[in-house]
Amino acid sequence: MGTLPHIVEDCAGVLQLYSDGTVFRSMNLDFSWVRVVEDNSVVFKDCLFDKNYSLYLRLYKPAPDVGVSVSTTTPETSKIPVVYYFHGGGFCLGSRSWPNSHICCTRLASGLGALVVAPDYRLAPEHRLPAAIDDALEAVKWLRDQAESLGGLEEGKNGGCDGWLTNCVDFDRVFIVGDSSGGNMAHHLAVRLSNEAAAEELMPVRVRGYILLAPFFGGVDRTRSEEGPSEALLNLEILDRFWRLAMPTGADRDHPLVNPFGPTSPSLERAALGPILAMVGGDELLKDRVHEYTRRLLSMGKAVEYVELEGKQHGFFTNNPYSDIGGQMIELIKEFMLKC
Repeated sequence: MGTLPHIVEDCAGVLQLYSDGTVFRSMNLDFSWVRVVEDNSVVFKDCLFDKNYSLYLRLYKPAPDVGVSVSTTTPETSKIPVVYYFHGGGFCLGSRSWPNSHICCTRLASGLGALVVAPDYRLAPEHRLPAAIDDALEAVKWLRDQAESLGGLEEGKNGGCDGWLTNCVDFDRVFIVGDSSGGNMAHHLAVRLSNEAAAEELMPVRVRGYILLAPFFGGVDRTRSEEGPSEALLNLEILDRFWRLAMPTGADRDHPLVNPFGPTSPSLERAALGPILAMVGGDELLKDRVHEYTRRLLSMGKAVEYVELEGKQHGFFTNNPYSDIGGQMIELIKEFMLKC
C-alpha cells in the first residue's frame, strides 16, 4: 500500500501543503486582531480584470456626497490620482476582500483623496513566482485599457471605460503601494517599467512613484535583524516557509525575485527606476534588508527615500491604518506623491 499524503508545510492551519502536492486553504479565518473601522467617506466596488485567471480588483474612491477634503492633485488638474495597493501575505495568503486589506484601502482613499485599486493575484504554492508579479502588471495594464476606452468615448467611439474613472481620474498620476510581499511586487514593477518600451506600452497611464511598506525581500545569508528577536506575528521560521512555498521550483533565497542584489540578480545600475519611498518598522525582522535595499539604490544615484518607524513591527500600517502611526504614514505618502 502507498503512503497516505501527509502535511509537509503548514502555515498556522490556514494553508497546508501535502506531500502529494495537494493544497488545503481554510475558510475559517480569524480576523479578531484587525480593528475594523467603517469609513463612510469611501465607496467601493469589485471589477474583473483578468478573465483567464478570474482575478478581480476592488476600486475605492471618496464618496460623491463627501468630496475630497485632502489634496494630492497638482495645480494643473483637479482630477484625483490613482493609487494601486498590493496586499501582503508572503505571496501565499491574502485577498482584496480580507478586512485588513480592505481597511488599508479605505484609509488610503480617504487620506490621500485618491482612487485606490486593490487587485488580487495568484497565490503560491499553486502559482509560484513570478505569477504574482505578472498579475500585478496585468492589473496596471487594465487601467491603461480603461484609459484607452475613455479615449474612444471622447471621440464618439464605442468605448467601455468604467464609469468610476470617467472625468475624475488622472491617468498621468499613478502610484504603486505594496505591503510586505506586495512591496516586493512594487519593486519588481518598478524594474519592469524602467524599460522605456514597457513604460511606453502603458501610455496614457504613467506611474510616478512607488511606496514599499516593509517589502518582503530575502537572502541566503542572514541579516542581524533576521537573527534578532521574533515579532509578535512573525518569526524567521514563518519567513522561510513562505519563501519555500513561493519561490520558483529549485530556487534558493538568493533568486533575483527574492534578493534584488543576489549573486545572479541583474544589475540595477542603468535601470531608470521611478522614485521610491521605502518604509520599515524599527523592530522588524526585515529592517536590515530594507535598509540595505535603499542604501544600494542610493549608491547608484536612484531617487529613493528611507523611513524607519521606531519601535514598530511588521504590519505597522495593515494592522491599524486608522491609528496615529497610520495618520503619520498617510502624511509621508502624501508628501512623497506631491514631489513626484
